[in-house]
Amino acid sequence: MARYRDSVCKQCRREGLKLFLKGDRCTTDKCSFEKRGYPPGQHGLRRTKFSEYGIQLREKQKAKRVYGVLEKQFSLYFKKADRMKGVTGENLLSFLEQRLDNVVYRLGFAPSRNSARQLVRHNHFTVNGKKVNIPSFSVKQGDVVEVKLESQDMKFVNENINKQDLKLVPQWLELDKNKLKGTVQSLPTRDDVSVMIQEQLIVELYSR
Repeated sequence: MARYRDSVCKQCRREGLKLFLKGDRCTTDKCSFEKRGYPPGQHGLRRTKFSEYGIQLREKQKAKRVYGVLEKQFSLYFKKADRMKGVTGENLLSFLEQRLDNVVYRLGFAPSRNSARQLVRHNHFTVNGKKVNIPSFSVKQGDVVEVKLESQDMKFVNENINKQDLKLVPQWLELDKNKLKGTVQSLPTRDDVSVMIQEQLIVELYSR
C-alpha cells in the first residue's frame, strides 16, 4: 500500500500552515513549523508568488495532506462527489470526514490522523461489532465505532481518550468515553469540518 514516508513536518512548512499532523507535538516548541516557518528546500526562504493555478493546487495538496490521502484516491473521492446531488466541494469534504481513520481521530482515540490510521490498520477497532482494518472505510449514519475488547486496556488509547474534551467532539458524532465507543449521529456537513480548506478552489482546479 502506497503511503507518504518523508517527514510530515515538511508538509506543514510547504503549505505555510500548521496541519497538526503530529498531534500534541505540534503544540510544543519542538514543532518544526515554529522553528522554520518557511517552505523546505534550499530556496525555501525566497518569496514565491503563486499563479491562480498554483493557489488552487496548493489547496488541493493541503486537503490531501490533512486527511492522509494520496492523489489517485483523492481524485476518486472528487469524481464521486461530482456525481452526487448538492455542492461538489461540500460533498468532497463530507466523504473525507467519513473515513474511519478520521472518525477515530475526531472521537479522540488518537492524537493525529496518522496515529488513527495506524490503530485502524492494526485491528484495534470494530464497526457495528465487526473488525475493520481499512482506514478509508466510509462510516454511515447509525454506525458504532468501538475499540476492540482486546484493545481496551491499551495505554495509548486510554491516555488520549481521557484527555478528550467532549465539547471538541463534532456534533455529527457522539462519544461514550467509559465504553470507548462512538456513534455516527448523522453525516458530516460543511460546518462540521474544522480544517481551513477552501473547497471551491479544489473544484475549480479539477474543472480546468
